[in-house]
Amino acid sequence: MEIVMHADVLVIGAHPDDIELSCGGTVAKLANEGHAVALAELTRGELGTRGNEKIRGVEATNAAKIMGVSIRRNLEIPDGNIELNRKNLLKVISLIRELRPRILLIPHFHERHPDHVHAHHLCKEAWFYAGLRKIRTTLRGKAQSPHRPDNYFHYMQKFEFQPTFVVDVSDFFEQRMQAIRAHASQFHNPSSTEPETVLSHPSFLDDIRSRALYFGQTIGVKYGEPFYSPVPLGIKSPFDLVLTRG
Repeated sequence: MEIVMHADVLVIGAHPDDIELSCGGTVAKLANEGHAVALAELTRGELGTRGNEKIRGVEATNAAKIMGVSIRRNLEIPDGNIELNRKNLLKVISLIRELRPRILLIPHFHERHPDHVHAHHLCKEAWFYAGLRKIRTTLRGKAQSPHRPDNYFHYMQKFEFQPTFVVDVSDFFEQRMQAIRAHASQFHNPSSTEPETVLSHPSFLDDIRSRALYFGQTIGVKYGEPFYSPVPLGIKSPFDLVLTRG
C-alpha cells in the first residue's frame, strides 16, 4: 500500500539555501512543534557563482536534516529561467496537490534577484489554480484532486518590507545558523579559489544574525523572522499576541 505524505506547511524557494537564509528558524520551530513541514526548490541553483548543482543538492539535504525536515523536493526548473508558463505552473500545482499543505511560505514579490520575483508569481498563481478542479494534474498515473492551502505568506530575502507578523525563533536561531552553514560552498572560505559573492563576504552571516536580532526586538524577544500576509489575519483574542512592552 502506497504511503501518501502530506504536509502542514510547504516552503518554496527559488534556489537551494533560500529557505534557510530567510525563514530557517521558523521551519525548525514548526518541525519541533510536530508539524509536518516540506521544503521545495524550484531550481538546482546551477547558475550560482560558487559550488555546483551536485554539491548544492547534498548541502540542501543536510540542511533539511538539521532543521528536522524529512521532505525536500526539487522541481528542476532551469536556474535563471523561472518562467510563468503552463509547464512550470503544473509542476508547482502538482506538488501542492500531492502534499496538501494548509500553509504555503513563498518569496516576496519585491526582490533583488529576478528568480525570487519570478518564484513569487509562479507560486502565487499555483496556490490559486491548485484549487480549481478543471485544471487537471496526475501523480504516478493517477488524477490528483484539487487543493488550495488556507493561507500563503511571504518571507523576507534581500529587500525589507513592513511585516504583518514576526515569528519568535529565539530557541531555534542557532539551529537555523547551523542549517545555513550546511551550504558551505556558498559562504566565506579563505581557501576557496572561486569568485567572491554577496553571500561569501566575511560579514554576511553576521548580517543574518543582525536582522534576526532587529526583528526580534520589535516583538520583545531575542530573534525574530518577519513575514507578510496579503490579507488581514484574524485572531481569537488579543492575548494570543506576543507584544513588546512599551
